[in-house]
This record gives sequence, C-alpha cells and structure tokens, in this order.
Amino acid sequence: MKLSAQMTMWFGGIFAVICYAVAIQGFLSLRELADASVASDAQGFAWFWAFLGTVAAVFSGVSWWIARTEKGDRG
Repeated sequence: MKLSAQMTMWFGGIFAVICYAVAIQGFLSLRELADASVASDAQGFAWFWAFLGTVAAVFSGVSWWIARTEKGDRG
C-alpha cells in the first residue's frame, strides 16, 4: 500500500489532534483523583499521549514539507 504525502499529512494531523485531546482530558482529570499513585499513573498516561501527539505532528509536518517541495512524479 502506497500512501501519498498529502494523505499522510492529513492523517497525521488528525491523529495528532486526537492524541492531544486525550492528553488534555487526562491532565484535566488529575484534579479528581485522590490517590497519589493513581494520579501519578494518570499523569504519565497523559504525558505519553502528549508525546505521541507531538510525534504525529512532526511527521505530519515532514509530510507537508515533502509534498510542498516534491517536483512531480519521478516514477
């Protein structure tokens, strides 16, 4: 299966937004947790999703750059 740079850019951007939404929800739910151990685990989970969103955003940006600088079909 071959993905175009534009399609990769859009899917990466959508995935990044979803990851950031999960991370924000995780950070906002920390106030409701009383147990320090559970709160620490939830914070680690939220940071993981924030990291995953950043990776997706970087790959989406690289795909955008490739699509922008590509000089037509070379195939």
